[in-house]
Amino acid sequence: MDLNPYRILLADDEAALRFLLTETLSDEGYAITEVMDGKEAVAELVRERYDLVILDYMMPEKTGVEVCEWLRSEGGINREVPVILLTAKALDKDREKATAAGVSTYIVKPFSPLQLVDTVEALIRGA
Repeated sequence: MDLNPYRILLADDEAALRFLLTETLSDEGYAITEVMDGKEAVAELVRERYDLVILDYMMPEKTGVEVCEWLRSEGGINREVPVILLTAKALDKDREKATAAGVSTYIVKPFSPLQLVDTVEALIRGA
């Protein structure tokens, strides 16, 4: 494992899910920064460089899709980073909206934390 861990921004308004994902990804050696809404996610993305961003679709202040749209158009240092969107919305129109916003991958809830780890690995390693 690299001495310099990959940095992941995790934005989700569900504390229990944030805890589970942070524990799971930290165990894999990733450095996780947690925020609880879209507004905090944008503030963090302006301030720090990340290797990957995980956004919940439905969050207060800004949705994951709105954050991703902002990131792809204004995002500065993080503009090109992969984005995983977590969502309970599995409708085609929601997928299309997410894809149009520049989301790299879409994971539908409920999902296995190990599925998320595999997805994170693939995106960070560019596979």
